[in-house]
Amino acid sequence: MERELLLAAFIMGVGLCVAGAGTHLYQWLARQEALLRYDGATYFQALGHLFMSFVCGPYIMLQLGWRHGQGQTLSLSSALVSALVAFGWAFITGLMFVGLYVAIRT
Repeated sequence: MERELLLAAFIMGVGLCVAGAGTHLYQWLARQEALLRYDGATYFQALGHLFMSFVCGPYIMLQLGWRHGQGQTLSLSSALVSALVAFGWAFITGLMFVGLYVAIRT
């Protein structure tokens, strides 16, 4: 049982690391904030934004959960819901990248 839990935690960790690195790389190259979006001037630009949103989504969701309005405190329910969504999403993203790594290595 411990092995399965450690494997799930490892996959989530890989997903969050890939999402965080991808978010900061996108913000550095595009010189704009990474947001969850699917718009674009062309079809290929829209597909690029959709791919970026899928890969970087867990990190963006964690950032959205920690935001609050001016003069307001942090909403605990917003932080918990965004963390739940982000870690579930990170598992899917991590599973995709770990699976790709295992498929290439074997």
